[in-house]
Amino acid sequence: MSKKGVLLVNVGSPDSPAVKDIKRYLREFLMDERIIDLPYLLRYTLVNGIILNTRPPKTSKAYQKIWWNEGSPLIVITKRLTEKIQQQVSVPVVMAMRYGNPNIASGLQQLYDQGVDEVLLMPLYPQYAMATTQTIEVFAQQLVKKQFPKMKLIKFPAFFHRSEYIEALAEVTRKYLENNPCDHLLFSYHGVPERHLRKVTPTPAHKNILEGTTCCDPYSEEGKYCYRSHCFETTRLLVEKLGLQKGTYSQSFQSRLGNDKWITPFTADKIAQLAQQGVKKLAVITPAFVTDCVETLEEIEMAGGKTFRENGGEEFKMVPCLNDSNLWVHALSKWINEYLTPNI
Repeated sequence: MSKKGVLLVNVGSPDSPAVKDIKRYLREFLMDERIIDLPYLLRYTLVNGIILNTRPPKTSKAYQKIWWNEGSPLIVITKRLTEKIQQQVSVPVVMAMRYGNPNIASGLQQLYDQGVDEVLLMPLYPQYAMATTQTIEVFAQQLVKKQFPKMKLIKFPAFFHRSEYIEALAEVTRKYLENNPCDHLLFSYHGVPERHLRKVTPTPAHKNILEGTTCCDPYSEEGKYCYRSHCFETTRLLVEKLGLQKGTYSQSFQSRLGNDKWITPFTADKIAQLAQQGVKKLAVITPAFVTDCVETLEEIEMAGGKTFRENGGEEFKMVPCLNDSNLWVHALSKWINEYLTPNI
């Protein structure tokens, strides 16, 4: 009989907001070939010759704004989530980060030390993307092959459409908007370069991507790994669950890097546009992030709020991520327990 265990994997965080720790974290993050998908020498030159000589001080200031006394919000919240899930399942549950600490190697080692030889790998990304889910799966598989050859790795699929995830999102959103009513709800997802879509799913649908319309059927074989169509489907399902009326919501993508063509519209531009169009009370939800982090707390809540007010808006609110909310803990625990049953 195999002994099973679970590895929850989030994106990661620097060890501190200090520039030296930011630089170390960014080097690991940006040198990932699924983040900056250039040939190694070009990537190395770009990252070490340009980005790491200019970006760390700015990134350090962003992290300083959101850092908690206990540490990085993303790390602290993921730890709380893991502890709550552990109380509801009968197998070991360990957290790890794709970049930074605690890393995936240490997470696998913890499970191995407890006698686990079958690991359910659960990337905490609802929508599948090359720069998120895929990099975790590939890296974890490489580590298992090299360091834990007798360990079996089970990949948990993207959950952008699963009812438990949508219901958890809806509950958090409803509760927040009851106390913070808005004129418009903006769904902001992390952006990716268009070429990532074509690399993961080389379908004709990705040759000419039209803004505002979905490119693939997310339930088809070609859309199985299409990040963009997953985002559109999450929005559709949540809009339906919340009963939102047409014209009271929209969708955008944030956090672009470099000059390549990324999926649009861009969140910063959309926030400014909505304010200029007369929206006075704007709320933003970030369904691609299950845990509050620098991209939600600084980029959206702080910088996004500033952009909104500078363009004529009045009240700007950010709906919290799922974090360690009860329904989210229940959803992950339910999925783990389903995996533990003999017919799964």
